[in-house]
Amino acid sequence: MASLQTARSHSNCPPFLRWAGSKRQILPTLSQYWNTRFDRYVEPFAGSACLFFHLAPRKALLGDINQELIRAYRSVRSRHREISRLLRTMRKGKRRYYKLRSLRPDRLSSEKRAARFIYLNRFCFNGIYRTNGNGYFNVPYGGDGSGSIPSPEMLLRAASLLRRATLVCGDFEKVLDRVQRGDFVYMDPPFVVSNRRVFKEYDSGVFGRDDVVRLRRRLIELTAMQVPFVVSYIQSKEGEYLSRGFNVSRVTVRRNVSGFAYRRRKCRELLISNLPRTPFGA
Repeated sequence: MASLQTARSHSNCPPFLRWAGSKRQILPTLSQYWNTRFDRYVEPFAGSACLFFHLAPRKALLGDINQELIRAYRSVRSRHREISRLLRTMRKGKRRYYKLRSLRPDRLSSEKRAARFIYLNRFCFNGIYRTNGNGYFNVPYGGDGSGSIPSPEMLLRAASLLRRATLVCGDFEKVLDRVQRGDFVYMDPPFVVSNRRVFKEYDSGVFGRDDVVRLRRRLIELTAMQVPFVVSYIQSKEGEYLSRGFNVSRVTVRRNVSGFAYRRRKCRELLISNLPRTPFGA
């Protein structure tokens, strides 16, 4: 297994999406697990992929169960100019937000579908992704403080990095089935504690306690394959279950509880790894 090496951001490319539970606060810590001698960066729960964009690896495998997210990444990778042009016509506002939200994404071109996804993501409440029983995005408008449209330059840099990545839509095990010696795997699954969601950034049922058991089994398999991994998870019984036999560092992050800024609180998260040492003490 490759030794640890402090990594630098080679691109200064921030993620162009907002995502509830994003790890942007702890990027300096997570970066220290990365080594440029790894052959490929793998992330099965991509979300905003902030660590991927921060590290700018030469080769990557990114996956997520969210079909609209992966569609957007694929479109930005190949059609970022057209998407930027469309986004410039979409002014921020509550009325425009709900009009775009009401559109059926499957009736739009790939560029319009991606632009709609990015617009709704940037201006929705707290960066949450949630759908109704029919599978349609139903998060309310986030108000004046919800952000801004990513610039053409940001999408250009993101497209350049995404061209280094294979994009997979599906369950995390579908991505892990492709892992091989020389890869580095980072996983940031949705948090489940006592079978309830701590941060409700996904629909209920997407990731539950059975999935935690599946994830634990894959961590053991990765270790047997001598594939290094890091998993971020909230400090909890489930987190302790995942971490048994592995190295653990603890970090403190500030999270919105129930999505409201006035209910921010500090949370302890575990960084679980099979690397021979961790950059910080437990």
